[in-house]
Amino acid sequence: MSLRRSMAFITAVAAWAALGLQLVLLIGQMTGNGASVVEAVWRFFGFFTIIMNLMVAVVASAMSLKPSSAVAGPRPRLVTAAAIVFGGLVYSVALRAIWQPTGWQAVADHALHDATPVLFFVTWLAWEHGGLKWRDALWAAIPPLAYCAYAFARGAADGWYAYWFLNPEALNIKQLSASIVLLTAAFLVIAVTLVAVDRFLARGRSEAVRQSGSRSL
Repeated sequence: MSLRRSMAFITAVAAWAALGLQLVLLIGQMTGNGASVVEAVWRFFGFFTIIMNLMVAVVASAMSLKPSSAVAGPRPRLVTAAAIVFGGLVYSVALRAIWQPTGWQAVADHALHDATPVLFFVTWLAWEHGGLKWRDALWAAIPPLAYCAYAFARGAADGWYAYWFLNPEALNIKQLSASIVLLTAAFLVIAVTLVAVDRFLARGRSEAVRQSGSRSL
């Protein structure tokens, strides 16, 4: 197995382990308060952090086990990198100071918000580049828009919203619209930056290959 596939494998294992640990902890917490296992699992899949890490786990697994598959292609890698980088940045800037878990919850928290973003981003950097176009950044708008629709549908069904900024019971339509626009814009900015990095790395590696070929003549 090549070095970069090994990196993808480590990332996938870390993401699956973090998800599994968080699920076990949430089930234990909620069933201890009288909820059922089904309710705990339903709540687990309501968090964008969980969905982002699930994306990382699936894409990194494909990168490691079947790198030629569509799931491991340039666009899925870009969308996943944008999503997990966004999650890590938002957590560090807005949530870390107000959420201080302990014990195993702290382990799960750091794994989901720190380890997985760094591991996947480094793996993304190490992968081949040059397969992206500027318009591919638009694909990064899919996760936030899809999650917003999903969150609203879930909330309408059970009255629970994972994030206050997507809670129509607490915000008016203008505020909700602003939240959706800002989330989508942030994803697009990160995606455009990643496409720029992809093109820069592709040019750098192409130049290195040309120079190596010239020296060998």
